[in-house]
Amino acid sequence: MLMRALWTPWKRTLASLALATGLAAALAPAAGAQTLRFGLMEDPDALDPTLARTFSGRMVFAALCDKLVDIDAKLNIVPQLATSWAWSDDQKSLTLKIRDGVLFQDGEKLDAEAVKFNLERHLKMQGSQRRGEISAIDTVEVVDPLTVKINLKTPFAPLLAQFTDRAGMMVSPKAAQALGEKFATAPVCAGPFKFVERVAQDRIVVEAFDKYWNKDNIFLKRIEFKVIPDTTVRLTNLRSGQLDLLERLAPTDLPQVQGDSKLKVGNAYELGYQTLLINLSKDNPLAKNAKVREALELSLDREALNQVVYNGEFLPGNQWVSPKNPNYVAEFPIPKRDVAKAKALLKEAGVTGPIPVNFTIFSDNLSQQSAQVIQAMAKEAGFDLKIQATDFGTALNLADSGGYDLMLYNWSGRPDPDGNTYNFLASKAPLNYPRYNSEKADAALIAERQTNDPAARKAAWKDLAANVLTDRPLIYLFHRKLLWAYSTKLTGFGDYPDGLVRFTGLKLN
Repeated sequence: MLMRALWTPWKRTLASLALATGLAAALAPAAGAQTLRFGLMEDPDALDPTLARTFSGRMVFAALCDKLVDIDAKLNIVPQLATSWAWSDDQKSLTLKIRDGVLFQDGEKLDAEAVKFNLERHLKMQGSQRRGEISAIDTVEVVDPLTVKINLKTPFAPLLAQFTDRAGMMVSPKAAQALGEKFATAPVCAGPFKFVERVAQDRIVVEAFDKYWNKDNIFLKRIEFKVIPDTTVRLTNLRSGQLDLLERLAPTDLPQVQGDSKLKVGNAYELGYQTLLINLSKDNPLAKNAKVREALELSLDREALNQVVYNGEFLPGNQWVSPKNPNYVAEFPIPKRDVAKAKALLKEAGVTGPIPVNFTIFSDNLSQQSAQVIQAMAKEAGFDLKIQATDFGTALNLADSGGYDLMLYNWSGRPDPDGNTYNFLASKAPLNYPRYNSEKADAALIAERQTNDPAARKAAWKDLAANVLTDRPLIYLFHRKLLWAYSTKLTGFGDYPDGLVRFTGLKLN
């Protein structure tokens, strides 16, 4: 009954939105045949790999900025701007060979000096979001024009995996020095497309770079990233031909797309997770008492939430990696909903309900639907979650400043589990939004970073789980199935577990 009562009003709302927006989409002008029109869920933040932190921004960077290395569909690390690499025997230095003949979009050469500049920029630039990802780097040496040696303070197993994302993106040193703090307004990288314009909350436009090192495999001439937060509006625009591709299709819209002969679907379970962040610095029962946090988790039925909001397409989980991941700690399975036990825990904690909690969420459709279900479930255990919807950027600012109690948050994930844990759980780490501080958790995180031995790392993950899943600075909920919908005119599309589109090989027929 809970599922039916919560779902029906939202179904009516989505239908109304589709009718209201269909006419506007149909009247929009069409773009050129070689222009890919790509619908994004939210407006990216700064278009600077050192500062950026949004998933939608990574979509744009996939066109603008190549990385030192990439991953393939099976999570193997493969060459990109670096053609080969080798670790020292003591695992404290990594030597990279840089691809010859690569140019930045301003015509400057990519060489070992440019790589050194970029890594040091990640480490030293004020506001860097990459510092914590590569903080183990001690020095960067230029061995010769196309060879760079990275020296580490201690062995750091996740380093190469970090270079598959923004920490491995290379920007033009000349442009970065000339533009300074304004670099994000006119980014210059070494990727297949160069920046043209950005209109906030509307669009980002890039065009093919004619001197790209792999230009023979780039067939698109232009990409228009269009910001359309509403899932129904994005799909309406795709079906009417005003978009060619959209990311994060709503799971409830999947049958509609599958039944449309003019559309195709791509999917992959994300490397990251959806979670509830809990601000432990607040002066309230949820922050101050682990039993209250446990009670909140026990009030939740992940599978019911999955069915109601996500059409059963997501994968319930309770850790930083999914139950399908070899690094999942099986000794800590997903807890089942137990409202009676939740109420008993609140009584043990000396807390009487209803317990008021400000609940911050993103303002997109799915987040609001999910929040409604979570709110209803938690109410049965004695929580009064007060939903406060806000845009993505504002929510991140609240996370940074500590201006929230409880937040529904999505992390897109990284190939190595360290990328899903360290920056969120280590004391004083840059993304430690819960303000979590545990010496035992810190020790486990250090241990997993300092060895390449799979068994030793697995033991460290178990130690981490023993602490984090007891302290509950956050409550993991799901691993989303990333869904793309696209026109049958688009060929060469591949599904990647990091949820990013590879523009190499894409064609519009």
